[in-house]
Amino acid sequence: MPNLSVIAAPLLEWYQLNQRDLPWRRDREPYHVWISEIMLQQTRIEAVMGYYTRFLDALPDVKSLSEVGDDALMKLWERLGYYSRARNLKKAAVMIMQEYGGAFPQTFSELKKLPGIGEYTAGAIASICYDEKVPAVDGNVLRVIARVQGSRKNVLLPEVKKSVAEQLQKIMPDEAGAFNEGLMELGELVCLPNGVPLCTSCPLKEHCTAYQKDLTAEIPVRVKTVKRRRADLSVFIITAPDGRIALEKRPDKGLLAGMYQLPNIDGFHSDKALFPILSEMEIDPISVEFIKDAKHVFTHIDWYMKAYRVEASEANNRFIWATEDELASSYPLPTAFQKLL
Repeated sequence: MPNLSVIAAPLLEWYQLNQRDLPWRRDREPYHVWISEIMLQQTRIEAVMGYYTRFLDALPDVKSLSEVGDDALMKLWERLGYYSRARNLKKAAVMIMQEYGGAFPQTFSELKKLPGIGEYTAGAIASICYDEKVPAVDGNVLRVIARVQGSRKNVLLPEVKKSVAEQLQKIMPDEAGAFNEGLMELGELVCLPNGVPLCTSCPLKEHCTAYQKDLTAEIPVRVKTVKRRRADLSVFIITAPDGRIALEKRPDKGLLAGMYQLPNIDGFHSDKALFPILSEMEIDPISVEFIKDAKHVFTHIDWYMKAYRVEASEANNRFIWATEDELASSYPLPTAFQKLL
């Protein structure tokens, strides 16, 4: 593969002139960078901005994060998805308070010990906040490097990511944080994942094999090997005579752990079968009305849902009954169910 040492100088110069003004870049506070990096996993910057501000307003430091209630935390994270990220944030905050005296760890090796922090996030925090000379390899970086090197290796394979990290480690400049952010910024703004990359604006075009050989449409190579599962669900929006909606809490482990949900059962069922099913839920239905079909995509599973509006004769003790205001303020409801409401 072509040597990467030639990319540092033009990349740093480009980043100094073109970096976006993002709130977590303004003070290099480790807590701020940490929260932003976790939010940005699987989520675009545009979607994160509002959540980031709201999160820091509510939980401005590690101590407040370590003490927040689970429901309040999940409400702050509501609609961001991948909710295990939020749970790991709190676990890590508790660990920082208990084992580090509330002081944020300052090295790559110590950061990796925290729940929810892997190679990339540890590298990002260590380099951006402390200029430790370690790489931070995400999808943007993999795409830039694959194109520069003209590599047709599958960038989704762990060994390819490890190889890129090892190569970047060898050429890491003193300005490690700016270098890592520059690679990520280049992938976000110029070396685009979808559509035509803006190669003529790229500071690395003279060193880019994919650009020189017109291969940007073919590189990077991404071959997914994960087998997806399908789950069929019948979901009930059950309202009491006073308008409150039935909720139940999901188990503490597994998908969407600890969040609230609309009552649901596995599988699709005939209209006639719904009445005995609701009876088993201790619901006496006045009416049952099909609303719509919906689909929600998770990392490894697709939910196919049939939603029904159920008017109950009374509110029983089996469910939590929430008003619209309580739904908005107190009960974190996953996007999969919110789209049905």
